[in-house]
Amino acid sequence: MIRTRFAPSPTGFLHVGGVRTALFAWLLARQAKGHFILRIEDTDRTRHVEESEQHIMECLKWLGLEWDDGPYRQSQRLDLYKEWGKKLVQAGRAFADPYSAQELEELRTGAVNAHQPFLYRDYRPKNPTSWDGSQPLRFKSEPKAYSWRDEVMGKLKSVPEAIDDFILIKSDGFPTYNFAHIIDDHLMKVSHVIRSQEFLPSVPKYLNLYEALAIERPKLATLPYVLAPDGQTKLSKRHGAKDILDYRREGYLPEALINFLATLGWHDGTNQEIFSIDELIEKFSLERVQRGGAKIDEKRLDWINGHYVRQKPIDELYELSKDFWPSSAKNQTVDYKKSVLTVVQERLKHCSELSALTNFFFEDLAIDLSLIDDNKQLSSLGRHKQTSLLEAAIEKLAQGDFKPKDLADKLNNLLSETGQPPAVLFSLIRIATTWAPASPGLAETLSLLGRDRTIERLQKSIAALNSGP
Repeated sequence: MIRTRFAPSPTGFLHVGGVRTALFAWLLARQAKGHFILRIEDTDRTRHVEESEQHIMECLKWLGLEWDDGPYRQSQRLDLYKEWGKKLVQAGRAFADPYSAQELEELRTGAVNAHQPFLYRDYRPKNPTSWDGSQPLRFKSEPKAYSWRDEVMGKLKSVPEAIDDFILIKSDGFPTYNFAHIIDDHLMKVSHVIRSQEFLPSVPKYLNLYEALAIERPKLATLPYVLAPDGQTKLSKRHGAKDILDYRREGYLPEALINFLATLGWHDGTNQEIFSIDELIEKFSLERVQRGGAKIDEKRLDWINGHYVRQKPIDELYELSKDFWPSSAKNQTVDYKKSVLTVVQERLKHCSELSALTNFFFEDLAIDLSLIDDNKQLSSLGRHKQTSLLEAAIEKLAQGDFKPKDLADKLNNLLSETGQPPAVLFSLIRIATTWAPASPGLAETLSLLGRDRTIERLQKSIAALNSGP
């Protein structure tokens, strides 16, 4: 059975790189009808963040990445690691480390001063004391060259110098990642270990430890880094990585984020960019994961999210967007807000844009003549022409039933009568009735505003133009 795992350390918020690792592991397990395991690797107590574990689970649940087993916590499995540590001691492959932190630092400094690499195995104690847990337990390596196949990176190899003795269990009784994850993967029957590129240099010592433990290693798959927008640096908190739940707070849809993450460094060999969850499960393969880093591009995420927004039934989109309306919409009816949502749906990339896109439907915005004056085509008309065009609009529009089709017909008639192009006439009417930087289709907007509000706003705009500079 295919068994994959996501094994984050609860040291802070989860960002794109970590969730992409979880997603690839989840897709592989779902495709094979296997198991996806969640394991919390909480053995580094100095960096442990209490709220992080719940945050990790909330992120996965929001995205629909439900786990089949777990969550396991390494801090609750300390006796298991001690048992396996004792096995290595008995086999002569682990020993009590007698050096203090200061003594180790002196040894490192001495190696540096001698222009030599520091290798602990050059300083192994000849007769170490028996390990009683009060001292660190260190692995006794047997350096050798390795070659292995990585499911993403292909054939890899290393030299003996890449392997050195390393700590298995610290003096506080907690294991290191280098030891605990190998024991856990074995006991949990993990078939594929999928993790970030940062662990690649450590693989040779893991291979050495698998041999010492006499256990079969799982298949290894190394994911290249997700890169910051500059395409050069690894995405990190320092370089713009956001909390995954920030995307939820900003109104992104979970299915859009899943689609975005799945295609961040993976493709199915075609030009397809929009994938349903079922399509991703069917088509995903580690062989199609690229070997180079993948640059995060949030404009592409906006495009993908906009696609999913446009596909949503209005009732469902209304529920998703209910926390994003402007405060002025508070006392409006649900039916009116759904009508507004229908009009702006084609323009909406994510729900946090809703307030800025719709506030003029609920309140009269301040008249800002710069919206006209900064438009070269409109400003070249002059105030007299601007007001005369708006007066003609009032006369024409007031005669109809204010349904979108009737308004569209009357607006097109105005084009013929005034001799103005749409970019001039429609832009002028749009600004004068909304005083917003952008708005949806003009006929639909005016219909929703209604006859009285539209005429009133046009009259106020004419007055402002007449009295303005």
